[in-house]
Amino acid sequence: MPARSAPPPALSPYLTAGHGLLWDEVEAFAKEHIVPRIARMEASPGRVERKVASLMAARRWFAVTAPSTFGGLDAGHVAKTIPVHRLACRSAAAAAILQATLIPVGALINFATDEQKNRWLPRVADGSQLLSIAVTEPTAGGHIGGIETTADRVGAELVITGSKTHIGNSHLAGAHLVIARTAEPGVRTSKALTAVMVESDRRGLSVERHRPGLGLHGFSAGRLDLDHVRVPADNVVGEVGQGMAVAQSSSTLYGRPNLAAVSLGIHETVVATTIRYLETRPRYQSTLSALPVLRDRVGDMEARLRAGRVLAYQAVHLLDQGVPCDTDLITAKYLNHQWAQQSASDAMQLHGAHALHQDYVLQRLWRDVQHTYAPAGTGEIQRRRIADAAFAEDPVPWSVRLHRS
Repeated sequence: MPARSAPPPALSPYLTAGHGLLWDEVEAFAKEHIVPRIARMEASPGRVERKVASLMAARRWFAVTAPSTFGGLDAGHVAKTIPVHRLACRSAAAAAILQATLIPVGALINFATDEQKNRWLPRVADGSQLLSIAVTEPTAGGHIGGIETTADRVGAELVITGSKTHIGNSHLAGAHLVIARTAEPGVRTSKALTAVMVESDRRGLSVERHRPGLGLHGFSAGRLDLDHVRVPADNVVGEVGQGMAVAQSSSTLYGRPNLAAVSLGIHETVVATTIRYLETRPRYQSTLSALPVLRDRVGDMEARLRAGRVLAYQAVHLLDQGVPCDTDLITAKYLNHQWAQQSASDAMQLHGAHALHQDYVLQRLWRDVQHTYAPAGTGEIQRRRIADAAFAEDPVPWSVRLHRS
């Protein structure tokens, strides 16, 4: 594990004194509450980690970007990135728990009415009700145009039927922001979907038992089945037909930078673990760290890490400033995952057979980083969006349309 550290000088253009205090707070929290739990979380992949969520909620980190009027910290996107990044240095699963609820919180901030914000955000802030966002489906995957879940208007209610899968915090959330189809076939996707808040205790909503994944042990990303679930029509977030905008903006402004921060935290620990190993492994009257061929590999890893760190923080800094930065957020997600995965693979090779020990930290890091590829869009999707910007074909960016001055 990396030693407790202060923010590197390269981040000083993006961090205020308040950010520095938050950085120290998260470091102390991780040392006291996260590190002692990692071994148990790894040994019990079938168990959903609930205590960590309640401890983070006590610090109001789930509402870090929410207005103070509704119990939030109103601290901005750089402040949101700090706890996700620093927690991921210790446990990507703990960071995933935090970031998964931050996404629907962002949707509420940007699209909910004041009455709806007052109904849900204070409960998120005090930890009494976490949220999930339910977009992905078993057949359509992340293809939003292929969503089959329907929400039909019946009197003053919506009746929702369908299934969602890979839903972060599915077993912790007290309510799920479900993206469902509300238009007849043939209507454009941009007008056919609606975002609806569905409380987890609604009749007809069931959550499949937790199935552990390759990594992120302790984090749940499960399946929701909705069988004629009835919710009041005033649970619609945004306007009817605006579900695609809710989902896409939340993915861009919250999901992608969050996952960039998770990848960055994993990456940082991969590099620190590798350096420590090479510095302590004897070879030829010195250590492995003295061998030029290995130093060359580590130099490549360190360069990727430094570039990824600046990229991740610069993008959210621009977002806080209201500067058009959708493509920067997308690039941060894409490259931080790619670079962290490459460094994890390099680290496995540099450790030789030692990397194959099941209880060695590097295996966990390699498994965890696989989970930051698909959410909020695969690499192929990210490259297409980046190409759209290159050809000046992207619409007015969400970072401008939804900026809160």
